[in-house]
Amino acid sequence: ANIYFFFSGLIGRSWAMVFAAAGFKVKLYDIVQQQITGALENIRKKMKELEESGFLKGALSAEQQLALISGCTDLKAAVEGATFIQECTPENLDLKKKIFGQLDLIVDDNVILSSSTSCLLPSKLFTGLKHVKQCIVSHPVNPPYFVPLVEIVPHPETDPSTIERTYALMKKIGQSPVKLNKEIEGFVLNRLQYAVISEAWRLVGEGVVSPTDLDLVMSDGLGMRYAFIGPLETMHLNAEGISNYCERYREGMKLVLNTFGSVPEYSGEVEQKVHQAMSEKIPVVPKHLDTRREWRDECLARLAKLKIQMKSD
Repeated sequence: ANIYFFFSGLIGRSWAMVFAAAGFKVKLYDIVQQQITGALENIRKKMKELEESGFLKGALSAEQQLALISGCTDLKAAVEGATFIQECTPENLDLKKKIFGQLDLIVDDNVILSSSTSCLLPSKLFTGLKHVKQCIVSHPVNPPYFVPLVEIVPHPETDPSTIERTYALMKKIGQSPVKLNKEIEGFVLNRLQYAVISEAWRLVGEGVVSPTDLDLVMSDGLGMRYAFIGPLETMHLNAEGISNYCERYREGMKLVLNTFGSVPEYSGEVEQKVHQAMSEKIPVVPKHLDTRREWRDECLARLAKLKIQMKSD
């Protein structure tokens, strides 16, 4: 099967590596040849590093996986033979609609048209397309090579077979797909993430805790549990089941939740306070940011490997 990605940015490159690791032939499309060349060079470098460190995914060698990845600057040539197309353009509605409008004119009735969007609703992206039944959102978590979750979000007119085929494909390549029964702003992951960010922002803004200590609460507290189990299972295990948890803690939870403030503006004095704290820890220059991202990715790779080992034990 042929899996094609539009365009060759960070998410597109990571997606390509995920599919190549599973043995799929993949193609990166971009309107600028230099972008494709740079993407392929970056993928080669990353795969070689992963192979040397023992974190390369899949049964194939880095060279075998790299042989499955190519690039193309011609749209019609790019979609020829494709069975699944994953759009990875910037989070711009007009740009994404333009791309899907072009694809809609040249794809057949079997190819799945999927978007990596993190927040644009399928109804805004796909409504009016001739192939709307073949359209779906497959929202990855950055970077998808190390974080397996994929949110599958259908358009109201998406055919059930498109949902099932996409879900099966994600499972086959080793990702962890979840199906949303209907679209909602922010999907699920970002709704949970924004809820945490908003309360974190309020706690820092109200002087309850410093930005660095706030992050420590998550990294050395909640995050350690949530790396393996979700909030609902946490409730279940922290009492004698969900009903017992609710009986014990519902009034306390409601009391705390009623003290939450309004949605923050994410600007002004609190923004400067958080920016200063984070910049002292990680200076806002490419060298330091890239070094920290590489450290983050290595941590994620090690955690992913540990989780796989634990599941097999």
